[in-house]
Amino acid sequence: MQHKKRLIFILGMLSAFGPMSIDMYLPSLPTLSRFFSASHLAVQLTLASFFVGLSLGQLFFGTLSDRFGRRGPLLLGLTLYVLTSAGCALAPSIGTLIVLRFVQGLGACAGIVISRAVVRDRFPPQEAPHIFAAMILVMGLAPIIAPLVGGYLLVWWGWQSIFWLLTLFGIGILLLVYLGLTESHEPTAEHSLAIVQVLRRYRILLQDKRFMAFSMVYALCYAGMFAYIAGSPFVFIDLYRVPASSFGWIFGANALGLVLMAQLNRLLHRRHNAESILQTIVWVQSLAALLLLISALTPGIGMFAILLPLFVYVASIGLVGPNATALAMAEQGRHAGSASALLGAMQFTAASLAAIVIGSMTVHSALALGITILGCASFAVIALRYARTLPAPFLHTKS
Repeated sequence: MQHKKRLIFILGMLSAFGPMSIDMYLPSLPTLSRFFSASHLAVQLTLASFFVGLSLGQLFFGTLSDRFGRRGPLLLGLTLYVLTSAGCALAPSIGTLIVLRFVQGLGACAGIVISRAVVRDRFPPQEAPHIFAAMILVMGLAPIIAPLVGGYLLVWWGWQSIFWLLTLFGIGILLLVYLGLTESHEPTAEHSLAIVQVLRRYRILLQDKRFMAFSMVYALCYAGMFAYIAGSPFVFIDLYRVPASSFGWIFGANALGLVLMAQLNRLLHRRHNAESILQTIVWVQSLAALLLLISALTPGIGMFAILLPLFVYVASIGLVGPNATALAMAEQGRHAGSASALLGAMQFTAASLAAIVIGSMTVHSALALGITILGCASFAVIALRYARTLPAPFLHTKS
């Protein structure tokens, strides 16, 4: 096995494709609306189409990685990402950008889905929450740094420079994987690519109540975070007049909270199991979402009253992610790629729906954020209550 720290660093960087590709260009959303003379909804579709690409692509790359091993499909996805990132920088219209963002998402998802599968390949289930938390420490730098960098690039060189930097980022990770990541899952003919067999594997996963319940908790909590991602640039830049170059500081502070909570997760596992941690933090998220909605309904409310509950909600993802992922993936050893793909597909399908909902609502306050995030948090509580009624094979013990 490769040195653990190096492996975690590579897997964390692969997981960073999502936040890098989303967060770096967030400060440019209002600018894109003006540059292309496009509606807010059209601009939000550049975000939603990326989510759809991430969602659908994971089903494809998860199956490929179970059949052909992890390295080959991963290198293919990274190459696709590099090419389409350059294409985004050259996009002549908002429609072209929407399409290219979809294809960019297809490439980016390879790193996300395969990194989770490699964790399942390399580490026992009891250790997985710790590994995912360590990956978040690496991945978490992206949402802290990316919007800051994106804001300054936007001011200095225009929105196109953001996608040129993403192109360079993709090239760097491609080289890192080629030189530093060995195969963790040998190719096997057992995982046929025949459509009937592929659908059969996904049907088995869809019938796995425990996998689906924890995947729904994961997807719904992340959908609330992506509602924040989609709506916050318009709320803070357009409504509260925060400069685009300064927006990254707000976004980075929330991302820092997420990273810190992920590291707290490692300490909590000394006394508590994954399910009990998840139960507590999902309720904390719900209370934060309710406070956000109340603040949004209060006339003349200040920006801080919006920022505080958003910070709590986003930071809580640092505890939701490692535990919900580990619980969902625990019994999926031979089909880790397909399971990781379905988990990610659910996550980004929910995220794309949240982005579309935010984009379709008239943004005159933070009300759209409050309604959407509270809805996501409430359904996550329901999904978790159902999950806890199902028998757990081994993760009821302390990690």
